[in-house]
Amino acid sequence: MIFFIPGVDFGNFISEDPSDLATTLQLVLLITVLSLAPAILVLMTSFTRIVIVLSFVRMGLATQQMPPNQVLISLALFMTFFIMAPVFSEVNEEALTPMLEGEMNQEEAFDEAARPMKEFMSDHTREKDLALFMGYAGMERPETLEDIPLTALIPAFAISELKTAFQIGFLIFVPFLVIDMIVASVLMSMGMMMLPPVMISLPFKILLFVLVDGWYLIVESLLISY
Repeated sequence: MIFFIPGVDFGNFISEDPSDLATTLQLVLLITVLSLAPAILVLMTSFTRIVIVLSFVRMGLATQQMPPNQVLISLALFMTFFIMAPVFSEVNEEALTPMLEGEMNQEEAFDEAARPMKEFMSDHTREKDLALFMGYAGMERPETLEDIPLTALIPAFAISELKTAFQIGFLIFVPFLVIDMIVASVLMSMGMMMLPPVMISLPFKILLFVLVDGWYLIVESLLISY
């Protein structure tokens, strides 16, 4: 059996003009950045802490899928944009706009864009977490912020955010746990062993959460934490 492979003319794809090559490399770099955008958003911004805390609130209320995941993620996303607005604005003014106008190359733009992101992450990263990654890589103690590589700062910032989010989640769980214990004790004293305590405590937890304006307090706490 003979297979016929159609000929392909690569003449249209090959150019000797350096400017065309530079444009192609810029497009490849742009596509790469867009593919990494979700990871950048999750690990280099306040998104991780916010979405975990909101998930703890739903778990503490024991409302299953209320609010749904789409609502929690959307709220966390817009809160992230609100908190990170000054940082994103500085990145745009110091790096993105000058690069698009041809005032600096991509390497210089990357360094300028990394500076405000480093400042934000370093303010919310524990020294212990940063020392863990830098010590594992055999790096010396940094003297300035510019000496800290992103490869060590990003994971250190991520685990610091995880710890902070779980600490806030613990404080959120405490009042809901107290309500569950009170309801379970009352049901046991009344001899209602077969009645699930969660079914009875759920309306009381929702009532308490509404009376204290829980969503306002949670969002306020998250904003103050930054």
